[in-house]
Amino acid sequence: MKFSKVSIPEGDLIEMKDGKPVVGERPIIGVLRGDGIGLDITPVMQKVVDQAVEKAYAGKRSIAWCPLYAGLQGLQNYGSEFPDETVEAIRYLKVAIKGPFTTPIGEETHVCLHCAHQQNHGGTCDKCGKSDGVCKRFRSINVRFRQHLDLYACVRPVQYFEGVPAPNKYADKVNFIIFRENTEDVYAGYDFEKGSELATAIIDLIKEKTGRQIRPDSGIGVKPISVFGTERLVRKAMQWAVAHDLPSLTLVHKGNIMKFTEGSFAKWGYELIEREFGDKSITEKRLWDEMDGKMPEGKILVKDRIADSIFQQIQTRPDEYSVLALPNLNGDYMSDAAIALVGGLGLGPGANMSDEVALFEATHGTAPKYTGMDKVNPGSIILSAVMMLEYMGWNEAAQLIRQGMSQAIREGEVTYDLARLMVREGRKDVNEVSCSGFGEAIIRRM
Repeated sequence: MKFSKVSIPEGDLIEMKDGKPVVGERPIIGVLRGDGIGLDITPVMQKVVDQAVEKAYAGKRSIAWCPLYAGLQGLQNYGSEFPDETVEAIRYLKVAIKGPFTTPIGEETHVCLHCAHQQNHGGTCDKCGKSDGVCKRFRSINVRFRQHLDLYACVRPVQYFEGVPAPNKYADKVNFIIFRENTEDVYAGYDFEKGSELATAIIDLIKEKTGRQIRPDSGIGVKPISVFGTERLVRKAMQWAVAHDLPSLTLVHKGNIMKFTEGSFAKWGYELIEREFGDKSITEKRLWDEMDGKMPEGKILVKDRIADSIFQQIQTRPDEYSVLALPNLNGDYMSDAAIALVGGLGLGPGANMSDEVALFEATHGTAPKYTGMDKVNPGSIILSAVMMLEYMGWNEAAQLIRQGMSQAIREGEVTYDLARLMVREGRKDVNEVSCSGFGEAIIRRM
């Protein structure tokens, strides 16, 4: 396949077979630098990964990094923050990893992708003075990648690293993975402004069909949750539980209030598991009704929890959960709340997956005030690269990185965010290092 701006390096294209990647000795991996601190963290991640692969396989394997462009680099290379060619290149390569991208949050008409300042005109940025980064406001680049590539599963492992100051007394028991549906619910984008033609029409239709009155000055959002979207998300979560020999899968929902969307998510999830994984699973109800609570060997326990309840339970007894599957909005809240249990987003990895494509990512924002300062914690994107290596079956390299990071944290050689927390807790042996310094600390301990 030919591209105008993307230069595919020499290497092995990844192929998918029976839902699994087939990876050669020099796989071609797409890499998107990202905006803001992507300038700092993404190259550090690449260096750490390259060193781990070199050490793990004695030079017999390597990664051929293929630069791709979106956000500021997309604007500079294509005149668009979300180039079609980048989407096609990721689809072609099958696997890519990205830094964070700017997401406008105000109502101004334009945003600067250098500093995230928002203003009501194009041209030069009123804040940073640069003229090559201002574009019209847009919808989230991350969301558009998910929708254009049908990356229906947002996968977020949450695990405690010894030595990280964490606010929860049970943090050392946290080790679960969240599967969040990525294309439906609020991410479907059916959100209509107060007084708009569509908002008014929906209000009128509901009154006509049900007699229920919605206040006419309301904005209206439509929350679709389908059998199709639910089943493929729960299937992927269950496949993970089976592949990793995990003890349970929990369907999280707000079905006590929204019976035909979130309640159906749980219902359809149970039905899918019974139909496709019945020989590998047992529901919590059957466990107590038929087995007197005695878990049969070799089975995965399938249960469900109301969303507000699970927010309490991951704090008070997190070791009862190993895989959680959620609709989009609850999954969004849950992911960030869960990573806070173990110390924050700086060490939170993530990926967005379909049956054909996997896009790994830093899970935090662009923090433009730190851009180019070589200061911030690259742990999120590095751990996302660990997920990527495991996805590729390169577990030895993944383990080297995890080992190096764990030891660096235990020994207090960390970036400012972790250093200040450690000092606050009374540690005397903390050595605050830069973003690239943290990468070097990991490499030295592989």
